[in-house]
Amino acid sequence: MPPMTVLGWFHTVMGILAIGTAVFTLWRHHFISSASLSGRVYLLMTVVVAGSALMIFNQGGFGVGHVLAIMTLAAVGVGALLERRPLLGRFSIYLQAAAYSATLLFHMVPAIADFLRRLPVGDPFVQSLDAPLVRAFHLAFLALFGLGVLWQWRALKREHVAEEGDS
Repeated sequence: MPPMTVLGWFHTVMGILAIGTAVFTLWRHHFISSASLSGRVYLLMTVVVAGSALMIFNQGGFGVGHVLAIMTLAAVGVGALLERRPLLGRFSIYLQAAAYSATLLFHMVPAIADFLRRLPVGDPFVQSLDAPLVRAFHLAFLALFGLGVLWQWRALKREHVAEEGDS
């Protein structure tokens, strides 16, 4: 692995903070939205992390990390669009939740790969992105993403039903 650059450290620290902010936001509000301060902070940090990922080329040029950064920016854009203009009516909030949650998945995929390829220093857990341990983590994160989106949709449905009952 190439040594970490200043940009790499900035990207990593911001990414860790973004992931922590997302976990807090999901725990506190049950879904990510720019309506909450923590949601806005998470989305801003996510855009910064994705933008900085597009500037990191120390592993041989344009790669998977760059594709994930573009997908992250697209997911933030779709989520923001659906949050501001519910083009699909009441279903927009469900797709917004899925889009914003996808950004967390897109954070985790390269984060775990980098972690496993860098640590412990001098004797990392894995040598390549194709290692079974990396794939196992990626599958686990995909499963957690699916379960997390379903959990959010259930919470949103309960909230929607409660609002209709109050009317």
